[in-house]
Amino acid sequence: MRKNCYFLLLFIGCICSSFGQNTTEFSFNEFLGYVKKYHPLVKQADLKINEAQANLMQARGAFDPKIDIDFSEKQFKNNNYYSILNSSFKIPTWYGIELKAGFDNSEGIYMNPENTLPNTGLTSVGISVPLGQGLFINQRMADLRKAKIAQNLNAAERNLQAIEVLYVASISYINWKRSFDEVKLYENYLENALFRYEGVTKLINQGDKPAIDSVEAGIVVKTRRLNLEDAKLKFIKSKLDLSNYLWLENNIPLELKDELEPEKTLGSTIKDALQINELGIIDLDNHPKIRAFDAKINMLKIEKQLKANALLPKLDLSYNYLSEPSAFEEYRFEDYKIGINFSIPIFLRKERAGLKLAKLKIQDTEFSLQFERKNLENKLKSQQQEIISLQKQQAYNNQLVADFKKLLTAEDRLFNMGESSLFIINSRENALVISQLNEIALENRYFNSILGLFKTLAQP
Repeated sequence: MRKNCYFLLLFIGCICSSFGQNTTEFSFNEFLGYVKKYHPLVKQADLKINEAQANLMQARGAFDPKIDIDFSEKQFKNNNYYSILNSSFKIPTWYGIELKAGFDNSEGIYMNPENTLPNTGLTSVGISVPLGQGLFINQRMADLRKAKIAQNLNAAERNLQAIEVLYVASISYINWKRSFDEVKLYENYLENALFRYEGVTKLINQGDKPAIDSVEAGIVVKTRRLNLEDAKLKFIKSKLDLSNYLWLENNIPLELKDELEPEKTLGSTIKDALQINELGIIDLDNHPKIRAFDAKINMLKIEKQLKANALLPKLDLSYNYLSEPSAFEEYRFEDYKIGINFSIPIFLRKERAGLKLAKLKIQDTEFSLQFERKNLENKLKSQQQEIISLQKQQAYNNQLVADFKKLLTAEDRLFNMGESSLFIINSRENALVISQLNEIALENRYFNSILGLFKTLAQP
């Protein structure tokens, strides 16, 4: 517990030192830095890259040279029935060709004549060639090709997963900022309401105002307190939600301290923090979703080639040169072992069905790719238009706020001269509060639209 507190204080100190000793502003850019570097879900997304590398290594393992040793011996009643050694060294190649070297030895009194060998054993060097299935593509070749493509697929999925974490974390930050701004707004107007209530009370005691004005002023105070309490509740919940994305090294979770405040100028820095230009030219070919679909289609095409290769007959030829170890340098063409293996199904129904299913999967994925490309294109255009519209709405609302402030100031001056009423003052102030709350809400919608574009672009 003390260790966690120490890291927490260190974390707060680093934040404060980056902005000066007298400030507690926690910038959005710095928040994103902590999420990218320390959040467990971002680290989990990075595991997809390691997973792809491990799968590639596993697929390459099918081309590793292999040593086989088979030894069996039987002794019964002091008789050596047989002792047989079969050993080989195989080298798979990229195409279906396989190179092989071996050494066999056998002895015994009850041995199968087929296993009878020279006393020094028998060496062999040979090659196995598939002339039908497996020459230009086979399962190990297909697995390796797909594992290489899967690296692009996993990289795209990693980006999408990381983007989702950053997006949700950013939503928490802007919600924290919105609730913080609302609390500050209600605190300010509660202070105004209390000041006005005290002033009205003094005027009532002096006989300059009717007693009913104290009731109206008191209602405003109670309303502002109620609004402030509700805003504080939202602020506490948003702060706890934001703490879900604050972590340090070694997976140490943090809690957001009360001294920290959101960035005040987020509207002018959020695009730079996210590194996006909302109106720039967008290259969909490099989008992670499109790249993921392309990778899936390429993997399915390899599977289709493998299924098409299964329509060919199996025709495997093998040749092995045989020699005694002592006479290995004297080549004798007549000493050899050859093999031919041929098979083919009569109707090929299983193979033809497999090829058809592979083609259907490719078509299905291509349809999904076409839809996703158009969906992304329209979604990006929609989000760009939304950003433009919200910028205009913010400008219009800012003008309304300025006008309502002027009306409230003028009405307050008339009230002080005794030419207005508390009811009109409260009405003007309520209109201003509503316009300022709308200002905060529009700012939050604008941030949401920027983050929505960031998520759609999916470039972490």
